[in-house]
Amino acid sequence: MWRLPGVRAALRGVRIAVEQRSRAGAATETAAGAMERAIVRCVPSEPKLSLSFALADGSHKNMQRDQSEPVGRALSRIATNAIKGHAKAAAAKKSRKNRPNSSGGAACAGPGPESAAAREPVVKLYYREEAVAEDVLNVDAWQDGAVLQIGDVKYKVERNPPAFTELQLPRYIMAGFPVFPKLSLEFGDPACSLFRWYKEAKPGAAESEASGPSSLSPSLPSSTWIETGADERVYIPSNADIGLRLLLHCTPGNGQRFGPSRERVSVCPVEAGPGTCTFDHRHLYTKKVTEDALIRTVSYNILADTYAQTEFSRTVLYPYCAPYALELDYRQNLIQKELTGYNADVICLQEVDRDVFSDSLAPALEAFGLEGVFRIKQHEGLATFYRKSKFSLLSQHDISFHEALKSDPLHKELLEKLVLYPWAQVRVLQRSSVLQVSVLQSTKDSSKKICVANTHLYWHPKGGYIRLIQMAVALAHIRHVSCDLYPGIPVIFCGDFNSTPSTGMYHFVINGSIPEDHEDWSSNGEEERCNMSLTHFFKLKSACGEPAYTNYVGGFHGCLDYIFIDLNALEVEQVIPLPSHEEVTTHQALPSVSHPSDHIALVCDLKWK
Repeated sequence: MWRLPGVRAALRGVRIAVEQRSRAGAATETAAGAMERAIVRCVPSEPKLSLSFALADGSHKNMQRDQSEPVGRALSRIATNAIKGHAKAAAAKKSRKNRPNSSGGAACAGPGPESAAAREPVVKLYYREEAVAEDVLNVDAWQDGAVLQIGDVKYKVERNPPAFTELQLPRYIMAGFPVFPKLSLEFGDPACSLFRWYKEAKPGAAESEASGPSSLSPSLPSSTWIETGADERVYIPSNADIGLRLLLHCTPGNGQRFGPSRERVSVCPVEAGPGTCTFDHRHLYTKKVTEDALIRTVSYNILADTYAQTEFSRTVLYPYCAPYALELDYRQNLIQKELTGYNADVICLQEVDRDVFSDSLAPALEAFGLEGVFRIKQHEGLATFYRKSKFSLLSQHDISFHEALKSDPLHKELLEKLVLYPWAQVRVLQRSSVLQVSVLQSTKDSSKKICVANTHLYWHPKGGYIRLIQMAVALAHIRHVSCDLYPGIPVIFCGDFNSTPSTGMYHFVINGSIPEDHEDWSSNGEEERCNMSLTHFFKLKSACGEPAYTNYVGGFHGCLDYIFIDLNALEVEQVIPLPSHEEVTTHQALPSVSHPSDHIALVCDLKWK
């Protein structure tokens, strides 16, 4: 969310103050011999609770206990673990003392540790300064603020504190491109959490420059780390970071308290970026989120990794593209920067790999205030994102074209026409294309709802009649949602329709009908001809017009992508200009080192009438 610079500075000051108080408090508590932490995770939907704490010997214990178990049994198990840990520490100490000294003699062993190890430490649980009875069940005994005592060490029990269940940094990081950590929180909120970024000190850097986190995990590399000055969730490396790894230090929070901090170091150092990209100039038009009356909409086929990473793609489809620029890790940097830079309210994506949605797009766009839904096709699928400050998701109405055509009474008449052409029927029902339909409601005005549809029609150049039938199914289904289920709500229909403006599919959408003698009914020859007339209810137009091309590869260029809008309820406020022909062809064609897909994103600002 965009904020005034003063507000951003104030929030940054709060974060720094909280961190400083936290560190100062920790230092004071340590000096005073204050309590350690015992972290308890206990949720009603699970039969067991977990208990995590560090013993005096330095070992870390993670225990799983039945919620319905008496706490006395759990305490007895803790005592057993403490005895074992003490025995191990004593044995190690004895071993060190028995080693020969420098003069060749054996060191004095001193009193045997066995008697000390055998003494069972006092293990008690207190709540509000009273001992918890041993027959109290675990679910009731381990309360937030309770005190666990193991021997002379006391632990403050923290029940369900904010915690990161997942924290990852991208494998490939480039200067000038935002780094989006993938994170999942339990009992917390990223907006209430603290983030601080560090970079590796360059070889030979002065020790005075180092200012790494005060308590790095022992498993992390023992490098010298320097603060970058960045305390936001997203970090954009500079050219000065090239060749250095990054470290992210996170403290999860929920607005009331903070949980245990975690760190993550990038696997690889920061790489140099590609320089100017095709979308950089477009971002000049989309610097801010639009006002409430507008809906900035993006439609984009991002080129699925499952198609980009084939020998056919490298040698036949995109031989002009540098191999590294087809790698997913590289392209994800460009896709994330491009999409987040549009500051869109609605984003419809095609050719989205399932893992790309969950591991890359969802974390990146969520950091910028968007939430997404995904619909798989076969090897890839569709994704629709919406800005949470403007919209909430009311319902989803996704369909598979072939399944809907066969089983939904809504398409009975169309199916009766198609069965008259058996060859065509077989081909249509073999296709796996899907339609994603999401109904969104305005967060500012609950009376305002909108139907957002997203699809990727059959790709084959000779599949014109298949695309016509798919579009007929799509429009009938969208009408059912926007007229029967939610009467009168406007429609935005985005996608890669694999149809140029001269095709029957486009004619059908724009004009509302297609005659039975249109040439596309025989697009794959006479054997599969299926003459029929079709009509639809909507009054639609292409919001971005008819660009010369939205797909530009070595052997083809043409307009295949559209954002169709309901003319009765929406109008176009602004169309974001496409990249210039010079930008598109700088590296011959798309994709390239400066553009991550073979398609170009359509971006426009729509306005409620």
